[in-house]
Amino acid sequence: MTMRAAQGRDIDRGPLLTVAQAGEFLGTGERFVRRLITERRIAYVKVGKYVRLERATLDAFVDAGRVHSQR
Repeated sequence: MTMRAAQGRDIDRGPLLTVAQAGEFLGTGERFVRRLITERRIAYVKVGKYVRLERATLDAFVDAGRVHSQR
């Protein structure tokens, strides 16, 4: 994809995180993040042979699991 083709798309999604960084962000281990990826419970990006996660995807995962008080 050329830069011209990418200009019309929303490309400001934040930095891509490694699995280790995602685990640190979520307060879990790498193994939990890898299980989420394997079970397709969270979206990921393949960059060659590497797996990366968008910060916005992790934020959405946390928000989906949020339990609100009953006040």
